[in-house]
Amino acid sequence: MFSYFTIATANEKLPIVVDKFKNIIKLKNEIVKIEHELNLALTPTSTFEQYVTIKQKLNSAVTKFYQAIEDLENTGVVIKGIDDGLLDFPSKRFDDEIWLCWKEGEKEIKFWHEKDVGFSGRKPISVSDESLV
Repeated sequence: MFSYFTIATANEKLPIVVDKFKNIIKLKNEIVKIEHELNLALTPTSTFEQYVTIKQKLNSAVTKFYQAIEDLENTGVVIKGIDDGLLDFPSKRFDDEIWLCWKEGEKEIKFWHEKDVGFSGRKPISVSDESLV
């Protein structure tokens, strides 16, 4: 079910979301590794069995990756960039919908931006919690 985050609820959920995000990065790295393995299996000396086994391993890894994305986004948080380490929490500032913005490495939510503006439009949170739903 959809809901808006306050700064407090976003920061409260952040440790769980960060753990889920780290798992997604781990799974993405595993996919890259298996894809490399699959490319190496395309040689005259490799067998179809070897290739198919690695391909099935890749399929399984991709499935786990997308399940992990769904698991994280079921928290209400939106992944804006895996490689950039960007997550957004839907919120409201007065009557306007906004994103509370987190970047990998940050310890808490300290920035926000309008819903049609990306990371480059981040602004520090300098308003009281009462102005955010």
